[in-house]
Amino acid sequence: MIKHSLIFLLPAMICLSQIKNDYSLAVIPFYSKGVDELSIQTAESIFKLEIEKQSSIKIVREREIISNLQSEICDEIECAIEVGKTVRADKVFFCKINPLGNNLIIQYYLYDIVSNKSILIEQTKALGLEDLEAVMKRIAKSVVTEMPFSTGAEVGTVVGTETSPFLKKSSSYNFGLTFGYLFPLQGYDDETEKSFTLNAHFDYELPNYAIGLMMGARNGFAINIYGHYLFSASDFSPFVGTAFGFHWVSHSTDYYYVFEPVIRDKKQSHGFELVISSGLRLFRTQRFTVLINLEYLFTFNDYNDRAIVFTIGLL
Repeated sequence: MIKHSLIFLLPAMICLSQIKNDYSLAVIPFYSKGVDELSIQTAESIFKLEIEKQSSIKIVREREIISNLQSEICDEIECAIEVGKTVRADKVFFCKINPLGNNLIIQYYLYDIVSNKSILIEQTKALGLEDLEAVMKRIAKSVVTEMPFSTGAEVGTVVGTETSPFLKKSSSYNFGLTFGYLFPLQGYDDETEKSFTLNAHFDYELPNYAIGLMMGARNGFAINIYGHYLFSASDFSPFVGTAFGFHWVSHSTDYYYVFEPVIRDKKQSHGFELVISSGLRLFRTQRFTVLINLEYLFTFNDYNDRAIVFTIGLL
């Protein structure tokens, strides 16, 4: 049982390491030619708020940066670096937003003043002002993780330029099939051999949760309502969850003889079922999701059936 428990809990113990981000960051006022000032200020405000939400980075006060600029316009990274040194920041962030046709071209830089080197030099595109909020959230994630813009796609932050037929931008309804094996642990007529299982999922997925209905052939018939807590909104998302429903477990009919006639054992093989689960959801930002699921089944019937189910499939 200990071995099974360790295998079952392994996906839930996966954690993603994060870059230390307890440094000070000077955010130079966003620069633009051709975009109204209010929109630029709003974009800068969204960026700063996301930095504060996603990390412990200390943003240098705007008043201190403006006073060092002395009413001058900072439109180059060299100017931004000098301001960052003056306010004694560890790193400096500089962003340009300029129109190109109906689109907006966003160029941004993250420079490490302490080590005197560039960390990020990135360019992306927003499909108009309406797309700017999602782009700013992605840029903030890029700065916090110090990773390129293209690697930060998450459910809810897919930008307009990434809306190919294979990417999803927000919450979604899913239907899919999973298959695998059921491994009896207790009950199941004392069987120890694994049996094939096939499940259908009707699933509603949010950035951090998934709720759905499962119907499956699991050494009989099972149906339950499940909920998963998703640890990440990115393409690689471990989860833990639970489910509650009904399971009719297939048992061989038992007979015994008391002279005459034949008397049938009337144990009930069906009952409510509690499920504890753990696993992975892969490619969450795509139009399809790979679901890897490990479950422990507690069936409340007269046979006290217990089992582990391992499945994999597509949603």
